[in-house]
Amino acid sequence: MINYAIRLHQLLDRTRGADFLGPLLLRLYLAPIFWMAGTNKLNNMESTIEWFGNSEWGLGLPFPTLMAYLATFTEIFGAIFLLIGLALRYISIPLMITMVVAAVTVHMKNGWLAIAEGAGSIFANERTVGAIERLDKAREILREHGHYDWLTENGSFVVLNNGIEFAATYFVMLLALFFIGAGRYVSIDYWLRRRFMPN
Repeated sequence: MINYAIRLHQLLDRTRGADFLGPLLLRLYLAPIFWMAGTNKLNNMESTIEWFGNSEWGLGLPFPTLMAYLATFTEIFGAIFLLIGLALRYISIPLMITMVVAAVTVHMKNGWLAIAEGAGSIFANERTVGAIERLDKAREILREHGHYDWLTENGSFVVLNNGIEFAATYFVMLLALFFIGAGRYVSIDYWLRRRFMPN
């Protein structure tokens, strides 16, 4: 039994040559997310600033213009740096801060779930249960008065709950990249390190 475990361990060790794939795929997954978030803010900067500053229907943050521009350019440059694997451990820090601020100021009041689902879920809160009831009613109306099969041909209807799930997931992915770096071969960080820090 021990011999089989040793052989299995040796077999798994042979996969280390492809260990660059993990950080590469994390980077490629996150880059378009931050690019879209940043460019959407930039394209609507006036309303973004209003949303950052307004305490009645927005975030009520101090220095909304500064905060909006910081968040926007952190996400845009973060996306570029993630894509090319440049200064990854450094850019991960402000991106993680952005995710924490988003989770606390926007998503936390909505609970964990990003999408309202399963009233029996341990993560469902009162808001989620209410959203599910409304979704069930909407489906009933569409089945009776609409072309439900056509409407759902490419996917199910859902209610966006906007909980912290996605922000937390992105934070964890960025935290992993902070510790492991951009990965070998397909990152600028790797080639800069080989050139200037060969040891």
